[in-house]
Amino acid sequence: MNLKIHTFLFLVAAGLFTVACGSKNTESGSESGLLTGEVKIDGSSTVYPITEAIAEEFRAGQPKVRVTVGVSGTGGGFNKFSRGESDINDASRPIKDQEAAICAENNVKFLELTIAYDGLAVLVNKENTWVDHFSVEELKKIWEPSAQGTITKWSQIREGWPDEQFNLYGPGVASGTYDYFTEVIVGKSGSSRGDYTASEDDNVLVQGISGDINSIGFFGLAYYEENLDKLKLVGVDNGSGPIEPSAQTVKEGTYAPLSRPVFIYVNDVAAKRPEVVSFVNFYLNNASTLVPDVGYIPLPQAEYQKGLDAFKNFIAPVNQ
Repeated sequence: MNLKIHTFLFLVAAGLFTVACGSKNTESGSESGLLTGEVKIDGSSTVYPITEAIAEEFRAGQPKVRVTVGVSGTGGGFNKFSRGESDINDASRPIKDQEAAICAENNVKFLELTIAYDGLAVLVNKENTWVDHFSVEELKKIWEPSAQGTITKWSQIREGWPDEQFNLYGPGVASGTYDYFTEVIVGKSGSSRGDYTASEDDNVLVQGISGDINSIGFFGLAYYEENLDKLKLVGVDNGSGPIEPSAQTVKEGTYAPLSRPVFIYVNDVAAKRPEVVSFVNFYLNNASTLVPDVGYIPLPQAEYQKGLDAFKNFIAPVNQ
């Protein structure tokens, strides 16, 4: 009889322990069970794979929270974010002064959080046999506004290259990737020749470059790594010899000047909602694991902790 009682008590205790552990939802960062509501995210196509991977895992633990991730480009996303139309903006560059001013006009306060490192890949067609790298000066010569209508052939870029016309592919002007590339290569953000095939959809750029032997293009490194068999990655020489982007060269900063951090921006009004708080905490707690899965370079763990601390301080006055 005593054995049965002891067994029963053990099973009850084990069951209570299981329930107690289960009530702490480690998938969502919430300790109060399942949440409801919606988290609206928009912005960068570069950051999209990271945020969508995070959202997919978050949805598994919080199936009653609707998380939507749009792709309007960094600039297009900030247009919505500054009007309070999204809770979080994915950004492949820091917010511009004029974008921050519009946020202020609309009383939209925000927190910037760095979530990963990325490199910009410079690419040519797989069948291209003459290009193994570009110098930064050559890239400027190709992409600067004055090149339109004047620099059109390979032979004008480097002596010995074919006397044939090249075709350019790159992100659209609403893209943070475009802004960053033009800033560090051309010398002015948003300034380039206009006679190129532009798209916010990196898959369109992959198709264009892979189908055109005379192509030159650029976009985020992660999209190249998804299409290794279709494209040729070329190094960039910033004065110390050609260097190709990789997890190591991007993280070390030796792949210069085309290495960069990427961000999310959180709206302070949205941060009053528990589902948004839970999602952002989940993002920062799981980024180090999920960021490499989609081809990006994670921050040191201490940097994610700084982000968690900054977010905690950010929401403290909001939730008072």
